[in-house]
Amino acid sequence: MITGILLAISFCASSLAAQSQSEKAPDSRANYFSAEDIFELEVASDPQVSPSGEAVVYVRRSNDIMTDSTRSSIWSLGVKDGEHRPLVSLSKNAYSPRWSPNGERLAYLSNKEGKTQLYVRWVDTGQTALISNLASTPSSITWSPDGKHIAFTMSVKADEKPFSVKMPAKPDGASWSPNFEYITKARYQADGRGTLKPEYTQIFVVPADGGSARQLSSGPYHHRGPLSWAADSQHIYFSANRSENWEYEPGESNIYALSVSGQITQITDAPGAENAPVVSPNGKLIAYGKRDDKKLAYRNTYLHVMNVDGSDDRNLSANIDNALSNFQWKGNAGLYYQQMLRGVTQIDYVSLSGKHSSVTKGLGGQSLGRPYTSGDYSYADGTFAFTKGRHDRPADIFVRQGSKERQLTALNEDIFGHKTLGDIKEFTYASSIDGEEIHGWYILPPDYDSSKKYPLIIEIHGGPHLAYGPHFSAELQRMAAEGYIVFYNNHRGSTGYGERFALLLQNKYSSKYDFADHMSGIDALIEKGIVDGDQLFITGGSAGGIASAYAIGLTDRFKAAVVAKPVINWLSKVLTADSGLYQIPYQFPGMPWDHVEHYWERSPLSLVGNVTTPTLLITGTDDKRTPMSETEQYYQALKLRKVDTVLVKVPGASHGIASRPSRLVGKIENIIAWFNKYRTPEVSEQ
Repeated sequence: MITGILLAISFCASSLAAQSQSEKAPDSRANYFSAEDIFELEVASDPQVSPSGEAVVYVRRSNDIMTDSTRSSIWSLGVKDGEHRPLVSLSKNAYSPRWSPNGERLAYLSNKEGKTQLYVRWVDTGQTALISNLASTPSSITWSPDGKHIAFTMSVKADEKPFSVKMPAKPDGASWSPNFEYITKARYQADGRGTLKPEYTQIFVVPADGGSARQLSSGPYHHRGPLSWAADSQHIYFSANRSENWEYEPGESNIYALSVSGQITQITDAPGAENAPVVSPNGKLIAYGKRDDKKLAYRNTYLHVMNVDGSDDRNLSANIDNALSNFQWKGNAGLYYQQMLRGVTQIDYVSLSGKHSSVTKGLGGQSLGRPYTSGDYSYADGTFAFTKGRHDRPADIFVRQGSKERQLTALNEDIFGHKTLGDIKEFTYASSIDGEEIHGWYILPPDYDSSKKYPLIIEIHGGPHLAYGPHFSAELQRMAAEGYIVFYNNHRGSTGYGERFALLLQNKYSSKYDFADHMSGIDALIEKGIVDGDQLFITGGSAGGIASAYAIGLTDRFKAAVVAKPVINWLSKVLTADSGLYQIPYQFPGMPWDHVEHYWERSPLSLVGNVTTPTLLITGTDDKRTPMSETEQYYQALKLRKVDTVLVKVPGASHGIASRPSRLVGKIENIIAWFNKYRTPEVSEQ
């Protein structure tokens, strides 16, 4: 698979790429970030502080060039001495480490014996027990406060048949076609999973010393995590939509209590989504996230607290114009939480009286491909552990005690300690369409020469209600290493800038508004005198692919474009993809057959008659989020117009076409090769 994808890079102008590279000093280029380096990348995730606050375990994700996969292992860190040890480091995966309440044991998930199962490790001796023998993969593992049980969620098959069909008996030894498949659900497919089998997510408990797992929840509903135990270890709190109409209510959920005997009690019933319940240590309060039911593409999630019976509900973050998550109690007096502001994640605190204060900023670095915002943290007994990176380093583990912050890992120094990466610059500018302030960054080529002007690549983020930040990006650093200035922004619709800004694209994606945000940033960089205005290139994936395709229908300023996993025709997309049940009511004014003109106006296909820009298209063959049929419509249309275009199919890939290391490499190198084909070989001087 690796060889096949990498060979595909040569489809366009490999000689031009080699020529471009040879014109730079060989010694200098040897220190730039290369495609081969991607196979060596590592990233820290899921830190968990021990109950005593003296140790941290985390998941270390490492790319494996031999298996073309990312392997997860569990490592431990001493908070005081920084001692770094492997706990579970195998050729298979181990992840989701969770401390027992007394800190003497560690539960985790691993597929070391085939199917993913639940294991428990005794910290003092290293002895490990296989706790479960499950048919499906467990998730959301959670210890009971008394340490006797572990709760988890798992999919359970449902015996659902739409009607009875009697087929004739198959003779012994006969070879017939496979049985027919019957689809009855409104949501019948999911990206990365294909056609969904009839099954539902249920809640289970298993003795922490091993034994039979017992199913507690039931019914044709999905009871998903996270889970939170009551202080008495007799109830589990969770979020679900148990309405008969749940398939058509993707934005609805309530909080329930589930007894260990299997009795379910509904706690909340407000319109909208109540989720992620966390019980206070004394068992008296529940903190949870709440989002209203307005049919809009983005809504803030607020931090609420209520009594365990649902009474005395109050919003602790009513004055914070942002989405909050990862609620963790500090004793019984208040909660820590995280939020993302202007491209960077931070940890904050709120007392039960509603007083907020900042703890630390700079979390991120977990997204290796593109510079998406990310970050995770854990808290116990005065110690925080969190993931933090830089523009030139993926995430490492940091700890904070009081005002002192220390870095405990340096997972990629063996690669980047002798590499020269592109420097990053932050700036803001006004959009030409209405003066709205837009926040952006640009990466300079390594060994940047201020006397020269460079070609520019704009890379547009997906979502569109997501955000980029000043974080490490393998894709963008590779582009910079090839001599491009790489520009990216958080255009209107991005999150982390308040609800108003996120909703500026309501019913307007893609449109002349986000297009103006992008072009205004490009013009601002040209005005700085660092960009060659005759060498502009554009790319983006998913929602960024939509924006890229829309942009080349509005302008011919780009010398070439790469459109990755796009939506080209919204009329067909929402009726063939796995996300239509959410997108239709929240992102559009109504059903497509009732609003044909609106759906068509948002579709890049409506502008294809204007396109002259050479365009590379790239999509996974198993993509259910933006199906291959979308990409093929655009490919056919461009071919009919005799526009230079190439369609690259990524075999076996779903929407995350860069999910394997070789696919990430293949995606990047195809983009660079396509742009090099149309790039003027030498940078021009001022």
